[in-house]
Parts: sequence; C-alpha cells; structure tokens
Amino acid sequence: MGKREYSRAELGQKISAYANSLEINPAEINNVLNDLEREAWLSDKRFTDQYIFSKKNKYGLKKISYELKLRGVDEQIINKALCAIKAEELLLAQAIWKKKFNGLPNNQQERIKQIRFLQGRGIDSSTIHQVLSGKFIENYENTN
Repeated sequence: MGKREYSRAELGQKISAYANSLEINPAEINNVLNDLEREAWLSDKRFTDQYIFSKKNKYGLKKISYELKLRGVDEQIINKALCAIKAEELLLAQAIWKKKFNGLPNNQQERIKQIRFLQGRGIDSSTIHQVLSGKFIENYENTN
C-alpha cells in the first residue's frame, strides 16, 4: 500500500488549501484533526517513527530533527524518538559515509570534502570525527 503518515500540521495545511473553496473555517478543520487524533487515524508519534525509519539510513539525527520540526512535530516527540536510535548514530553515520566514499581521505582536500558531505547529511561534528578517525572503520570491518 502506498499510504504514508502525515503530521497534524501537514494534514492541516493540506486541508486548509481547499478550505476556502469549500467554505470550511479553521475551527472546523481543527475539530476534524482532533477527531482523527482521538480515533488514532492521525498521530504525530507514528508519523515521527515512520519518518525516522525511512530517513535514518540517509541522514543524520540533526537533519532528521530539523525536517520533523519543519513538519510541525512537537520537539518532545522528536527528542523521544531520536533517543531510541541515538545508540545507532555512529553505525548509521558509518554506513552513510561508506556508501559514498571508498576509504579514508588521503589528504586535507579529500578530508574537507568528506566532512562537508557528512555535515550536509546532518551528522554532528563529533560523530564525523569518529568516522574519519579510522579506528571505527577497523572495528566496523572486523564485525562484518
């Protein structure tokens, strides 16, 4: 099934786009959204979990957090969900790095390129330095 979850804010925006032509006021939209949440048809927590699951192999926690905030998800929900995968952060960053690059940088220019790539993916600087230190690479390759 091609269904995806929506945050409350996203769904509210989608409905609001058609509200004027259908003569629906914002209070009615809010009531519908409340009813959907009460019946568990709409859930920011479920949306957050689904979003993290679909993006964690491509982006770092900072980028995922930022994107969820843009979609109107409450910061407490975001933090709670990201805490669940915080332990995987280094492994996820390693996988993102390994998919793009063949090995550790040979010079400063390559190092800067790899750092910028990982920063663009929303990976924090301490995790980037762990990935590019080389120590983690050896451990990672020995476990696979």
